Amino acid sequence: MVFGLELIREHFINPRNVGDVPNASAVGKAGAPICGGVLRISLELDEYQRVSEARFKVAGCSFLIGLASLFTERLKGLTSGEAAAMAQATANSIAERETMPAERSCCSHLPSQALLAAIRSYSDSVRREWNGDEALICTCFCVSEKRIEREIKFGGLHTIDEVTKVCRAGAGCGSCLPLIEQIIDDYYRNGLWSLTHDLSR
Repeated sequence: MVFGLELIREHFINPRNVGDVPNASAVGKAGAPICGGVLRISLELDEYQRVSEARFKVAGCSFLIGLASLFTERLKGLTSGEAAAMAQATANSIAERETMPAERSCCSHLPSQALLAAIRSYSDSVRREWNGDEALICTCFCVSEKRIEREIKFGGLHTIDEVTKVCRAGAGCGSCLPLIEQIIDDYYRNGLWSLTHDLSR
């Protein structure tokens, strides 16, 4: 997603979503050691894991203020998974633009970093409170442990990337990546693969 400098400037002049979300579902922070910029993003997510409100607080330059305003404006209505995917894609698209001032590149990643930190925190809390029949691994895309195990078994999957391509687990905030790796390791280390292989003969 591209954020033009003129649009960022307009959001600095007339910033939206400044402040904190009361009783936020998730909060994330990020800082740039080079320029000293600090950004805090707070989110309210509804029962469908969609962002109903997003706000920010900034200690930093006009560019960071405008970027955070624009960034939080575009989060509204996205699911946590969609928001995480946007965060993953946005920082690089900003940094790679030829019109990006060199002095601004250090803080161009802060909105993405703060958002991912917020969604990881939210995902961890959802996993802790989950009481469904199957253990929830990827909260961004609602993928259970059993689903991942089935994909590994029937697809012969060996890597996290392969699992992500098949069922999207791990394509969001990334907080579930160690869990996916553990499921893969357990499947092959515990001999489940050899048992499945023998039964299929």
